[in-house]
Parts: sequence; structure tokens; C-alpha cells
Amino acid sequence: MHMERMGSEMPFSKEERGDSIVAVWEGEGVCVSSAQDALDLLVNARYEFGARALILPKSAIAEAFFDLRTGLAGEVLQKFVNYRLALCILGDFSGYGSKALRDFIYESNKGGRILFLNDREEALSRLHALQE
Repeated sequence: MHMERMGSEMPFSKEERGDSIVAVWEGEGVCVSSAQDALDLLVNARYEFGARALILPKSAIAEAFFDLRTGLAGEVLQKFVNYRLALCILGDFSGYGSKALRDFIYESNKGGRILFLNDREEALSRLHALQE
């Protein structure tokens, strides 16, 4: 495994295993509060650095994302699907009471390209496995 800091204005680190590259957001604060923010982020990770997957901490995503009624989650995740970039949102989701959100997280984790996990090493393993 090789990790290096990516040389762009976006604070990513890059985790490599063989030919597999996962970008990891290392910035502070919220970086995704709209579908356009997500697009900017994924294009940067995918096309500047060759990443096929991205790990974002939960804290980097606007809280509206986790209220499925806002539609933000659908808009953001559609960008990742369209550009074929796997995504893992890393954090503790146990504090959300919404059954719809819990069901959404459960189903996403079964599918494998959009993940909601609390363990960085598991996230890296699963995202790298998608690229093998």
C-alpha cells in the first residue's frame, strides 16, 4: 500500500494498492452541500488523480444529505453513479432515527459502490476490492 498527498488545491491523500487508487478527503469542514460540489470533488479525484473510489468523512457532507426528504442524497449519489466513482462515507450513522435513512444505508452497503462505514481500513479494503 502506498499513500501520498495529492498535489492539488483539494486536500486529498491517495491510497494505492497495485493498480487501485482510492482518494481520501483530508480537508476540514463541509465540502459537499450541493450536487455541483459533489461533481467538482469527484471530477478532481477521478480525472486529476486517477482514483476510482473516494472516501469522504461524514463531517464533510452537509447535514441536509442525511435527511432524505431534501433530495440532496439522491442528487449527490447520482453524480457518483454517472461518473462511475465508488464512494464511501465514513462515520457513525447510529444517531439518525430515520428508518428510511437506515434502510437506505443498509441497501447501499449491500450493493457495494456506495458505502456508509465507520472503519477506514474496511472502507479501503472494500473499495480496493471493487477495482481488482
